[in-house]
Order: sequence, then structure tokens, then C-alpha cells
Amino acid sequence: MRKYLKIAGISLLSLVIGIGAAILFTSSAQDTGKVFELRIYKSTPGNLDNLNARFRDHTMALFEKHGMENVGYWTPTSEEEREDTLVYIIAHDSREAADASWSAFGQDPEWQEVAAASNANGQILAGIERKFMVATDFSPMQ
Repeated sequence: MRKYLKIAGISLLSLVIGIGAAILFTSSAQDTGKVFELRIYKSTPGNLDNLNARFRDHTMALFEKHGMENVGYWTPTSEEEREDTLVYIIAHDSREAADASWSAFGQDPEWQEVAAASNANGQILAGIERKFMVATDFSPMQ
């Protein structure tokens, strides 16, 4: 009987360790794999066109320069957001890559010059919301 309890205990311990390792591996894979970043920008009143121009003429290229992939840019259709909101998604190789890219982007002298010029007559950006996402296993976009 003791022999069977010992075997059962070892089997149960192995199962728990295996499940724990699988959970850890899955969490780590999500933390280190490709991530998408959803960003929602609110412009200051009357400055959505200026914000869009900054992205069109400068920011998108600077994102690519710093390893960020431009996925898409949108403006909402709702009456309360269509005059002041820009929504976009960029992709990064990992969450760590995202942090490194944003750091390099913020320190880029070209970006600092573009930001200063676009804000010369007052801030054009009122607020930023961001979310990091990973694609589901059934998503067409991996």
C-alpha cells in the first residue's frame, strides 16, 4: 500500500510541476512574443488635422526607424470623437522591444524637433490611452 501511495504522490507531484511549467511557459511566451499596441490620442480643440499631419509627415517614419511596425490608423465616426480622436495600432517584436523602441523614439533629436515645431502654437495633444495586446490563436493577424 505504501508503494502505491508513493507512486501516486510522485505522479501527482509530476502533474503539478508539469502544469506549473506549462502555465509559466505560456505566460512567458505571451510576454516575449509579438505584441500589438493600441493607442488612442485626443487632440486639443481644433488640432486633429495638425495631429494627423504630424503622424502622416513625420511620426510614422520615425516609428519604423525605431523598430515599430505601423499597422493602421483610424478616426472614430461617433459625433463625440470624430473631431478630436486618432486611434492607431503599432506592432512590436515583444513588450521589451516596445519599451526599447519608445525610449529610443523619445530621445531621437528628429522627433524632438518635430514635436517642438508641431506644438509651437500650443499643445496639439490632450491625452493618450494605450493598451498592449497579443493575438489570439484564431486571429488572422499574428
